[in-house]
Formats: sequence, structure tokens, C-alpha cells
Amino acid sequence: AGIFQSTKKLFLSERAGRGRTLEFIRKNAANGLSVANLVAGLSSILCSLNRQYHHSCWLLLVGFLLDLADGAVARRLNACSALGAKLDDFADFTTFGLATALLLQPQGVLDGLLAIAYVMAVFARLCFFSTGIPFTYRGLPCPYASSLLVSTFLLTAGNVTLLRVTAIVMILFMVDRGFYPHDKVLESQLWKKVVYAGGVAVVLFLPATVASVYCLAWSTSYIIFPFAIWSCKA
Repeated sequence: AGIFQSTKKLFLSERAGRGRTLEFIRKNAANGLSVANLVAGLSSILCSLNRQYHHSCWLLLVGFLLDLADGAVARRLNACSALGAKLDDFADFTTFGLATALLLQPQGVLDGLLAIAYVMAVFARLCFFSTGIPFTYRGLPCPYASSLLVSTFLLTAGNVTLLRVTAIVMILFMVDRGFYPHDKVLESQLWKKVVYAGGVAVVLFLPATVASVYCLAWSTSYIIFPFAIWSCKA
């Protein structure tokens, strides 16, 4: 009887331990993706500081995909939390604000002011543009602005003038309070999931030119035709 009781306690203890581990993973899966996005952004900053801009662009595209995934994972696992939201915003500010602004390669005062303006537009978009309407953004989400800038950089071989003009346009889109639908790519129609899967494939396995064309088309379609194409229909 003593052996049976000991075995039973050990079994229950192991099962409780597995349960706690699975619950920890469930609660922190999305946070892990946000941390990965943050690491991608920090790595992109280091690459830009060392003038390895192609590596920086690739990391920003990876961050774009991670950002789309972390919200979907949090909602699917019912693991949304205040900590997770703060972590996601900090990762987005780092990746799509600071790291993206460094692609502008500021040299003088005016260039520096443009980079600061871009970062502040991202900051304002993340901190102050709350809609109160479910599944709706106010102002262009900064990951799409970043994706478009990165794609432009890669397709024009880093044409700084064109990139700065594009950045100014993206600033205007981000600070505008017009509505954008919540894309919910991984939680909506099958074709949106296919678009996301295609993005993962081209970013990870195909040449930078192909990835940049794909992400440029994806971002532009959302920026120009947000409701006609991307209005969320779960």
C-alpha cells in the first residue's frame, strides 16, 4: 500500500508539473514572439550602425512577420495581458521605429530631424492612437510602414533620396487618424493565411529581391486598399 501511495503521489506530482509547464508556455508563447521581434530589432540596429543594411532589412522583415504572429498567438491561446501589450509595444517601437529610422542614414541636421520625426510618429501611433473600436486601428500600423520602407530600400539599392520621400509619406499615413482595419491575417480567410505563409517562405528562403517585391505588394495593398481588400472577416 505504501508503494502504491508513493507511486500515485509521484504520478500526480509529475502530471501537475507538466500542467504548470504547459500553462507557462501557453501564457508566454506570444511574449516569446515579442521578445524575438525585439531581438530582431536590436540586431537590425547593430547591423545599420555597422552599415550592413541588407542584413538590417532582412531582420526587419522577420520582425514584421513575428509581429503579425504574436497577436494571433495571444488571442488564440487566450493569453492577452497588460505585460504582453507593453512588451509588444516596446518591441514594435524598437523594430519599426528606431531600427527602421536608421535605414534613412541620417548625416546632417535635416536628415536627423527626419529620422527623429519618423521615430516620434511611431511613438505617437503606438501610445496615443486608441480607437475604442474593436479590430480597428487609427492611423497606419507601423509594421506596414516599416515593411514598405525596407522593400523600397532593397529594390532601389538604398537610394536615400527616394527612401526619405517614402519615409515622409509613411509619417503622414501614421499620424493621420483615418481608420485601418485590424488585418488579423492568421485568424481570417484562408487566402490571408496563404499570404502570410508566402511571406515566411520568401523572406526565409528566396532572394532579397523576391522578398522585397512580395512584401512591397503586401504592404501597399494594405496601405492603399485597407477596407476593400483587408477588412477583417474572420
